[in-house]
Amino acid sequence: MDPAFDCQRCGACCASFRVSFYWTEAQGEHDPRSLGVPAALTEPVSPHLLCMQGTHARQPHCAALQGRVGESVGCTIYAQRPSPCREVMPGDAQCLKARARHGLPT
Repeated sequence: MDPAFDCQRCGACCASFRVSFYWTEAQGEHDPRSLGVPAALTEPVSPHLLCMQGTHARQPHCAALQGRVGESVGCTIYAQRPSPCREVMPGDAQCLKARARHGLPT
């Protein structure tokens, strides 16, 4: 991977977009030990959609993101992250758009 697109230094995508996903990706109240997104880090968008807490804001910033965008970041639920987070790839169109929003090189 190009060092300019090191996700652990960037984090721009986590602080640029609403992260919406189907409710079944979250941990169920019936089984909080499931491997889904922790329900406490989600908020409802519609009857069938949730989003990561903090991403449905005017200035999105995922509640699971730790650190400083553009310097050193990490996802506190990386193994449990929802599908939209798994789909963004370093250097793809969404990545470049997020980096530009934060004034990072594209």
